[in-house]
Amino acid sequence: MKSSLLPQPSRFNEKKTTQAAAKFLTMAGGSMNYMALIKFLYLLDRGALAKWGRAVTGAEYFSMKLGPVLSEVHDLITEPSEEDSAGFWARHISDAFHFQIGLQNDPGDGELSQAEEDMIQSVYFEYERFVQSPFRLVDLLHQILPEWTKVASGRVALPISSILRSQNKSESEIEAIEEELSAVSTVRAMFAV
Repeated sequence: MKSSLLPQPSRFNEKKTTQAAAKFLTMAGGSMNYMALIKFLYLLDRGALAKWGRAVTGAEYFSMKLGPVLSEVHDLITEPSEEDSAGFWARHISDAFHFQIGLQNDPGDGELSQAEEDMIQSVYFEYERFVQSPFRLVDLLHQILPEWTKVASGRVALPISSILRSQNKSESEIEAIEEELSAVSTVRAMFAV
């Protein structure tokens, strides 16, 4: 699922994403279906975008047949590169085995704010009943996420503006959020943070 688009300054924060994933995995007893985890992380980012105008993971989003995905997380799980295999995610989250991934080592939580941890708990408790039935979660999200585009195969970009628009943000709010996110990603790229 590697992007063929022109490179953009990355907003993806692997360490923070790993810490958020670890919180979800811990609440699920240490492991879960990777598709469910990707959906939980998407719901976390969606909520953060609506509430704070910024995502927790900073990932790129795509609509796929089974719903929205975080591109970088999907790649870390299903298409890890040699570089990914030495990364922060791989040191803490296991490879997928029979579609299950688990927590290998505690990545800590220093990148997450208390508000983000509270939102992680909120998302988990709202959708906890789907941890063991990820396809039921997929069906539900197809019904409740208006920003998702039905895709027969492959993927379609899911812009942040679509996510925000689906949550009744005004065009001026969307423009301001996108400008701020672009400025942050440019600064991160300049300072390699």
